[in-house]
Amino acid sequence: MSKVDIALEAFKKGNYKEALESFQEALEQDNNNPHILNNMGLCHLYLEDDINAEKAFLEALSYDDKIVQVYINLADLYYRQHEMLKAIEILQNGVYKLPDNPALRHYLARVYIDDSRYDIAIDQLDAVLEISPKNYDAYWDLGRVYFELGVWDMAISNYERVLEFVDNNPLIYYNVALAYESNDEVDKAISNHLKAIAINPEFAHSYKNLGVLFLARGEKEDAKEYFEEYLKLNIPEEEKNNISNILKKLN
Repeated sequence: MSKVDIALEAFKKGNYKEALESFQEALEQDNNNPHILNNMGLCHLYLEDDINAEKAFLEALSYDDKIVQVYINLADLYYRQHEMLKAIEILQNGVYKLPDNPALRHYLARVYIDDSRYDIAIDQLDAVLEISPKNYDAYWDLGRVYFELGVWDMAISNYERVLEFVDNNPLIYYNVALAYESNDEVDKAISNHLKAIAINPEFAHSYKNLGVLFLARGEKEDAKEYFEEYLKLNIPEEEKNNISNILKKLN
C-alpha cells in the first residue's frame, strides 16, 4: 500500500494522528500535492488544531486554486470559529474561480442566510438553480429565506417545488403548512399538516397546529381531537399542562 492509502485507511478509522503522519510522509515523496495538503488540513481539523488546519488548506489553494473541497473545508473552519467574513471571503474567491460550481454558491448562500444577508443569499440560490435546476435543497433554502422575509407566496412556491422531488418528509409539509397559515390560507395549511402526520403519526408539531387552526375556525370538536392526540406524544411537561388547560376550557 502507498503512504496515501495507509493514511486514508487510518483516516477512515478515525485515527487522525496516525493518518496525519502518513500524509506527511506522502507529501515528502510528492511535494506540493494539494490533495494531500487538503487531507492533512482535515486531520488537523479533527485533531482540533485549527491553526495548522488553516495553514494546510491555504497552502493547498496556493498550489491549485480550483479544488472545490478545499474552499468548503476552509470556509467550514472559519464558520465554526464564527469568522463569518472570512468564510464569506473564501467562498467568494471559490465562486470567482469556479463560477459554474453549484456547491460553492450554495454554501455561500447558506453562510449569507446565517449572517442575515437575505437578498444576496437569494441571488446565490437563484444562480445555483440556473446551474442545477433540480437542486431541491436550494428550493428549500429559498423557501426559508422568503419565509423569514415574510414573502409568503414565494415561500410557498419554493416549498412546493421541494415537494416535487421529496414527498415523504413531514417537516417539508409542516413548513408548507406554516407558510400557508401565514398567508391566511387556512384550508391549505390544515391539508399540509394532515399530510405531515399521515407520513409520521408522531409528528407532534402538526397535531398542535391543527388543534390551534381548528379552534380558530370555531370547530371545537376537531380542535379537541388533535389536542388530545398531541397530549399522547412525547412533549414537555409544561406543554402538556398548557394543552390540558385548553382542553378543560373546551370541555
